[in-house]
Amino acid sequence: MGNCLKSPSPKVDATLSSRTSGSSKINSKISSSSGLSSITVSTFSGGSSIDGVYTPKSEGEILSSPNVKPFSFMELKNATRNFKVDSLLGEGGFGYVFKGWIDEFTHIASKPGSGTVIAVKKLKPESFQGHKEWLTEVTYLGQLHHPNLVKLIGYCSEGENRLLVYEYMPKGSLENHLFRRGPQPLPWATRLKVAIGAAKGLAFLHDAKDQVIYRDFKASNILLDAEFNAKLSDFGLAKAGPTGDRTHVSTQVMGTHGYAAPEYIATGRLTTKSDVYSFGVVLLELLTGRRAVDKSKIGVEQDLIEWTKPYLGDKRRLFRIMDTGLEGQYPQKSVYTAAMIALQCLSIEPKTRPRMSEVVVNLEELQSAKNVSKDNHRKSSSPVALKSPAGHRKRRSTPSGSPLPTPRGKKLTFLIDLECHMKRREVIRTQQFFVVHNNLCII
Repeated sequence: MGNCLKSPSPKVDATLSSRTSGSSKINSKISSSSGLSSITVSTFSGGSSIDGVYTPKSEGEILSSPNVKPFSFMELKNATRNFKVDSLLGEGGFGYVFKGWIDEFTHIASKPGSGTVIAVKKLKPESFQGHKEWLTEVTYLGQLHHPNLVKLIGYCSEGENRLLVYEYMPKGSLENHLFRRGPQPLPWATRLKVAIGAAKGLAFLHDAKDQVIYRDFKASNILLDAEFNAKLSDFGLAKAGPTGDRTHVSTQVMGTHGYAAPEYIATGRLTTKSDVYSFGVVLLELLTGRRAVDKSKIGVEQDLIEWTKPYLGDKRRLFRIMDTGLEGQYPQKSVYTAAMIALQCLSIEPKTRPRMSEVVVNLEELQSAKNVSKDNHRKSSSPVALKSPAGHRKRRSTPSGSPLPTPRGKKLTFLIDLECHMKRREVIRTQQFFVVHNNLCII
């Protein structure tokens, strides 16, 4: 779970105030960008995937809900083999997460490797996030069901023990794939898929009958299944959205430094546009392969937003901030449009940020456009045949493979057209080489 951002240290406070004071410059760059208006604003119609709608309930009603199963501490102890170290999946602000196994139907602990795999989150005794956050998690995930929200199977509330039982996500968190370098970095197509899934999760929360503000959207809270479908987890900081004529929710500032929206940090006023800002930060992380805040970098590069803003709206310079692990293997138009979407989400003015349903539509258009371009490439990539009849000079062939008849009157025109065509191909090859080897170029 996230950290409390209230009363930050002087060092953090200085960083936040510099972000706020520079907002006018940032905003002017966004609005002057020529590519910003090219993004289509549409309406997301993803309601068919909604299984349930959140409605406020008392603690007793929540814990007795048929949607989640109450586990005893001993059952979860057996399921995780006594919370052994080799079953540990990770650690967060809430506590430790262990891998376990239960019977699919009875939910009784089963032998490792048999039954259903689960993830058990166990609250640390010394954790500052206690029963309130634990109950918030059960409240929301116990009633909200969507393909892009992690499934809560059950809970344990026994004595001082507070545990949560989730479906197991075999690919772990997005944070691990982006920042802990493995043998193969995530390809662009997978990053786009993750962005779409996470955006759908937020759109569902924002458009629900009883609106929910996630408040802690970040790479470590985006979990991935075996097919890299993204699911939001960790709802301990979630808040019910404003009701009636209210435009915002006033609350203590909570979240994670680098992801929280500047107006929320400054005023404590929370809206769905705060989540949109956080999504823009994660989209930048997907583009660059860098953390929102990285103290190992020098100067402005420590702050991902400040470092990337000058490049996001510039097609020619965008490659400078792209993740080098991609090795230039990405469609330039798709990446540029994604960068412009990130710029919109990071607008200093909350009202000018798009709704998450609009972000979903625009990202899905990128994905479909990419698939169409792949199909066209396959159709046009057939080899060109060359015919060389015996006793005759070799003649060039048309793209269809047939010998090209060149009457005398048209021969000069053909040669000129052919020369122009070859020059265009050479330019394209040069541009492709430049993109793939940009880290070797000196501008």
